[in-house]
Amino acid sequence: MDWTDLVTPLIKLGAPLLGEALGGPLGAAAGKIVADAFGASEATPEAVNAAITKADPTGAAAIARAAEDKWLAALADIGKAQVTEIGETMRAEAASGDALQRWWRPLYALELSMFECPAFAITLLHALWTGHEVGINGLVNLSGLLMAYFAARFGVLGVYVTSQSRENQAALTGTAAPSLIGQAVRAVVKRKA
Repeated sequence: MDWTDLVTPLIKLGAPLLGEALGGPLGAAAGKIVADAFGASEATPEAVNAAITKADPTGAAAIARAAEDKWLAALADIGKAQVTEIGETMRAEAASGDALQRWWRPLYALELSMFECPAFAITLLHALWTGHEVGINGLVNLSGLLMAYFAARFGVLGVYVTSQSRENQAALTGTAAPSLIGQAVRAVVKRKA
């Protein structure tokens, strides 16, 4: 017997989230909560199954729902801890004074916009101006690759611009700025309310 054997009984008792958790990677942790709730002799699938079958059917449903509430509270605590750790890491990185952390993105932007793009533009314009057939054909043959290359490079630059403002806001407020998806969800929820 393993934890997945208890998924169906817990779902029938009205604790579907806890039942599904037993079948997932956190099954042992969820099983410990179920074992404590039902007063099982130990946190094993066999002992928990025995405790569930011995319990009064109407009382077992209430116990299962209470255990599910504890499980959801534990998940919320884990999520809060993760968010706190991420925020601390972001603040530490922003305040670290590490030259690479502070300068890699601005240097990337300068290199792309001041050297790389003008170099390609000058090369193309020179080939067109002088009628250099081999150069023109070479640039035409590479046009798809060049477009994909510059799209990726400017995509990274766009992410830099948006993430830099989010990092600055996080450094000032001490909390992570909402992502674009988070802002969209918040706008939809606000609109429904």
